[in-house]
Amino acid sequence: QVQLVESGGGSVQAGGSLRLSCAASGYTYCMGWFRQAPGKEREGVAAIPTGGGVTYYSGSVKGRFTISQDNAKNTVYLQMNSLKPEDTAMYYCAADHSRCSVAAENYDYWGQGTQVTVSS
Repeated sequence: QVQLVESGGGSVQAGGSLRLSCAASGYTYCMGWFRQAPGKEREGVAAIPTGGGVTYYSGSVKGRFTISQDNAKNTVYLQMNSLKPEDTAMYYCAADHSRCSVAAENYDYWGQGTQVTVSS
């Protein structure tokens, strides 16, 4: 079992920045960030193999968001810059044991979520 604890959400004005953190207990092969706005499907945002390698981003955040990790702390971060009102959503951290992508159905473990609200 892997437990994930997110932090760092909050409210910010458009153009601002936030950094989300996700601390994991246990082994993970890949960690990803997803988001879900009210009335919308869950969307994959970014993913990173914990052993290093190619990172993945959705087209809507590429160039604005950066996923990174601190293996010593078993923590993954999502740096979000140039935030837009359409980035408003509940953000979830997820972990997978065998593959890396931004497809939610591949992930076995999920955090409780942290709210990000961007005002115009």
